[in-house]
Amino acid sequence: MTGEWWMFLILSLMAITGAVLMLQLTKVIHMVLALVLTFVSIAGLYFLLAAEFIAVVQLLIYSGAVTIIMLFGIMLTNRMEDQGKREYTWKKWGIFIGVLGFAVMVFTAIRSLDFGTAGTLAKDNTKEIGKALYSHWIIPFELASVLLLAALVGAVILAKKEDGEAKES
Repeated sequence: MTGEWWMFLILSLMAITGAVLMLQLTKVIHMVLALVLTFVSIAGLYFLLAAEFIAVVQLLIYSGAVTIIMLFGIMLTNRMEDQGKREYTWKKWGIFIGVLGFAVMVFTAIRSLDFGTAGTLAKDNTKEIGKALYSHWIIPFELASVLLLAALVGAVILAKKEDGEAKES
C-alpha cells in the first residue's frame, strides 16, 4: 500500500467524521467547525487527485468564505441556545448504520466500476482554467459576484431591521 492510499484513507475518514459530527453536535459553532473539517479534508482529496485549482477554491471559498458567512449569519440572527441536552441514542445509531451502509454501497459500486483509460491534464491546468474563466465566462462570473454581494448587503439590512424592531418593543 502506497502513501497516497494511506492519505486517501485518512482524508476520507476525516471527511466522514466531520460530516457525522456536524449532524450530531448541538452547538452551532461546533457544527460549523465540524463542517470546516469536512471541507478541508475534501480539499486534501482534491490535491491527491492533482486538481490543485479545485482544491484551492475549496479551501478559499468553502472553508473560508462560506464558513465566515455562516458565522456572521449566526451572530447577526442572535440565535439563542434554547435547546437543552437531548437524549436520542437511537438516532445516533441510526446515523451510524446509515453512514456505514452508504459507505459499503459506494465501495461496492466503485469496485465494480470500469474507469476506462485515464484522461490527460493540461500542463498548466490552473492557467487554462483562469484563461477560460476570465475570457469566455467573465459575464457569469461577475454576475455571480454581484449577486453574492447583494445577498450579503440584504442580510445585513434584514438583521438591522430586526434589531431595530426589537429595540422599539
